Amino acid sequence: MLKAAELTLEEMGDLAEIIPAADPVVRLSYQTIPSFDHRVRRTVIPVCEPTLGGNELKYIQQAVETNWISSAGSFIRDFEASFAAYCGARYGIACANGTVAMHLAMATLGLEPGDEVIVPTFTMIATINAVTYCGATPVLVDCEPDYWQMDVEQVAAKITPRTKAIVPVHIYGHPVDMDPLMELAQRHGITVIEDAAEAHGAEYKGRRAGSLGDAAGFSFYGNKIITTGEGGMITTDNRELARLAWNLRDHAFSSERHFWHKYVGFNYRMTNLQAAVGLAQVEQLDKFVAARRANAGEYSCRLYGIPGITTPRQAEWAKNVFWMYGILVDKQAYGLSRDELRAVLAENGIETRTFFIPMHCQPVYWNAFKGQRYPVAERLCRDGLYLPSASSLTLDEIEFVTGVIREACPHL
Repeated sequence: MLKAAELTLEEMGDLAEIIPAADPVVRLSYQTIPSFDHRVRRTVIPVCEPTLGGNELKYIQQAVETNWISSAGSFIRDFEASFAAYCGARYGIACANGTVAMHLAMATLGLEPGDEVIVPTFTMIATINAVTYCGATPVLVDCEPDYWQMDVEQVAAKITPRTKAIVPVHIYGHPVDMDPLMELAQRHGITVIEDAAEAHGAEYKGRRAGSLGDAAGFSFYGNKIITTGEGGMITTDNRELARLAWNLRDHAFSSERHFWHKYVGFNYRMTNLQAAVGLAQVEQLDKFVAARRANAGEYSCRLYGIPGITTPRQAEWAKNVFWMYGILVDKQAYGLSRDELRAVLAENGIETRTFFIPMHCQPVYWNAFKGQRYPVAERLCRDGLYLPSASSLTLDEIEFVTGVIREACPHL
């Protein structure tokens, strides 16, 4: 098992300014959520929250009344079929959460120690952990600066005879440039597994995330565009991959006889209760995506012209779903650092989150990637902040958030 590195400031060098383990001051700024002053604003605007206004209770009641509450039941099959169809994929394999969806997808490839999997350093740690669970070696690439997605040109340079898979992560709901990535992978005989945890409904050249690679993993955690509380899904057109994933998900039970196992399987099942919520959420997914896109448009319009604030760009070939609406804060131009602005927002009852800390900066992976630098990801980590982004966000709330950001700027 990997162990966290015992690091000194000298060993970290220039990275010390963005790594939360560097010293108590930096660690505090990253890991302490600013407190909210309810004397200023009694209602906190959360960074994200689920929207449960459809058939969730109705379907849960049906599951309870029929006694199908565990890992079998019609809602699981219906949810798998409905979500896969929404993504444009043939098969859906419901799982306990998004992390195990990624692990399960990778497990179907039979990854072994010595195999390599290319992943972006700028992602949530679950992506790289799934590779580590399989005993394979993660190989990192930076993201491109325009849309904050995996740099496909760097992927080409990292391919070796040991490369077995590439994992593009559709960060914050914006798709990776998939056509050149798929061409590259097919030329080398490499499997592509999308990490689409944040990209429900995102589109690339008219095709939805979840149908762009050989397989994809989704998360239905409480802060995702649709949720089952906890939960995940693999989508794929590959019948054999789907068959094996269904089998491995359920302890790899054999159809030949009871308690007969040919593989080392997992208990990665979703419950029928969760799937009941998920099916109701899929029925509203188009509405949720439309709301996120509309909210992003309002944010970008109201933040336009504020010095030092960079708003997210969208590629012409993409339809971003803005799982989170993120901004970059240039301290010199804006007049406050990212963390200073975050404190001001908290004082006004506005919850925020900092961007992901890159994988090469994580204490647990420090020794594996020691000496590697990825400047785009490091800048995003240092300056990035995402604002309240729920589908239920109101125009008044957006106006309030952007008003606080504008008023806090010393240069206006």
